[in-house]
Amino acid sequence: MVRNKGGLSGKEKAAVLLVSLGMEKASAIYKHLKEDEIEQLTMEIANLRKIEPEVKNKVMEEFYQVCLAQNYISEGGITYAKEVLERALGSQKAIDMINKLTSSLQVRPFEFVRKSDPTQVLNFIQNEHPQTIALVMAYLKPQQAAAILSMLPADKQTDVASRIAFMRGTSPDIVKEVERVLEKKLSSLAISDFTSTGGVQSLVDILLAVDRSTEKHIMEELELKDSELTEEIRKRMFVFEDIITLDNRSIQRVLRDVDNSVLVLALKGVSDDVTRALFANMSKRLQEMVREDMEFMGPVRLRDVEDAQQKIVNIVRKLEEAGEIVISRGGGDEIIA
Repeated sequence: MVRNKGGLSGKEKAAVLLVSLGMEKASAIYKHLKEDEIEQLTMEIANLRKIEPEVKNKVMEEFYQVCLAQNYISEGGITYAKEVLERALGSQKAIDMINKLTSSLQVRPFEFVRKSDPTQVLNFIQNEHPQTIALVMAYLKPQQAAAILSMLPADKQTDVASRIAFMRGTSPDIVKEVERVLEKKLSSLAISDFTSTGGVQSLVDILLAVDRSTEKHIMEELELKDSELTEEIRKRMFVFEDIITLDNRSIQRVLRDVDNSVLVLALKGVSDDVTRALFANMSKRLQEMVREDMEFMGPVRLRDVEDAQQKIVNIVRKLEEAGEIVISRGGGDEIIA
């Protein structure tokens, strides 16, 4: 039975709303949803038993208020919507409604840039300060940012990459000023606090998508400036589970340099996909030895397992740097056998 004392999840509210609207209207809404969304909502509807009138009324009222808020935003923007909603609902409810709506819309700063061609974006920002370029790129999709990073002058690539890595919370006021300077309208997501973007993982996602020469250049330059940052990036660019992305020949080459005791420890608790990939590239004799050692090993510390996995990752990186294996990444980095 649906709870009638509040605390409904978003999916539950959506299910209640669709049932309340009736079959005809619900089917019309379904036409605008993705397959996974339809599947999830259908499951929620199937799990509904009895909808209490007060629950139905509360959900319908919230939906009505969201529709009004969206209209207000379309007509006059966030500030106008907030003022109107404050008069109707009170200050706190207005803020809650705006935050719910902007969150559901997934509106982000620089949304106009995310919909543009990378070459056009490059022409738009290439003469800006590296920090400005880094801020804009941190909001882009990794593939899009990677294309722009590849097209930047070599001397600017490392500077921008470094600034992305060290970027933390960015004040909405700063974002607004950057967009003002770039003569573009600020995204409708204008909530207080700080917008979290950038950081090491953001840079890693971008580097994974750039072409190999750009990645190598940036990593070499970063190594000279900050070896600790470079090491952290390397750790995130290839983790033990990524070994399944290697071709069979590369896995076999890696295994030749891995001590059996390290391999046995590294395989404790890993996914079936990783185990299958590694065992498929071992001799039957080695498979039997590893299985037997794993069976008699008993419980081990997680830290020891992670250390063993990192040793294998280090071997993978060493072999790649030596050109003995190839790690397939983005940026049109096709592999020719």
